[in-house]
Amino acid sequence: MWRRRRKHSTAQTSAEEGGPKEPAQEAKPETEPDETPPPDLVKAWGRMADWQAWLRRSPEALTAQMWWGNADELRIMLGEDAYRERLGEVLSRLAPRDFAALGLGCNRRVDRSCRAPETCSLDPVPPAPGEARRERHGPVAGACSSFVDCYTSLGMRADFTADDRHRAVAVEGRYSGVMLWVDGVRVEAPTFLDETGYWVDDRYYVVEMVGPADHPRQGHSAMGILADVLSLVIHDVTTHTTHVVDPEPHEYWPDPVADRRDGTWHLYPTREAYAASTPDRTLTTLPPPLPLRS
Repeated sequence: MWRRRRKHSTAQTSAEEGGPKEPAQEAKPETEPDETPPPDLVKAWGRMADWQAWLRRSPEALTAQMWWGNADELRIMLGEDAYRERLGEVLSRLAPRDFAALGLGCNRRVDRSCRAPETCSLDPVPPAPGEARRERHGPVAGACSSFVDCYTSLGMRADFTADDRHRAVAVEGRYSGVMLWVDGVRVEAPTFLDETGYWVDDRYYVVEMVGPADHPRQGHSAMGILADVLSLVIHDVTTHTTHVVDPEPHEYWPDPVADRRDGTWHLYPTREAYAASTPDRTLTTLPPPLPLRS
């Protein structure tokens, strides 16, 4: 830490020279640096300039800004999906405050960037003894736990566990559907993934996927985009494995939900069934994991 040098005419010097000992003087408090971003920085970086103090500690957001802020040029240079795949890898290294600094909407307000960087850029407050960690909902120290890009065609999303140890990052691919990374591991799925998922037990990331084409009740909307029957993709961050749970022929899952209690998975066909605690099926073990991409 920087310290102010003592002047030569101090009490210590006087004592060494045999002179009278001067009374000790109280050290003046050091002046806090001015964190107000200069106008030129605000003009060039917008609201990201308000995160100047945090960005000194975390350079990853600046790297992400370079990739996101130059999307048009990089997409032409690398190709659409190659660019989005590289962007997802970059985003997978970010902390919650990095996403907030980029200006993404959060789980408090998805339609605008953070309005309280003076609070959200602070270090998170650890829970009190015996208190369970909860997802942060701003403005709060450490920034929120979820972020959404409502401004560009990239459709970026990020979801953190309550302790920030694990993160899921999704980027919408123009030709290949949603690209998903969990803790930096690309989650491969047989068909198209939904862009929105959720954490279970801070270990499993669950996201919906288009269900089996041969399901008796499978169909598509008039636009040919939305499937009538969905499956569940469950990624385990402990084993780094991805599991797919398909509905049985007699099960109709238009909006499935997965929950886990006491080591048992409870699978619900709809959110209404989840609210009523009426699962279609329970599992003590997940199906075998999908093979890793070679």
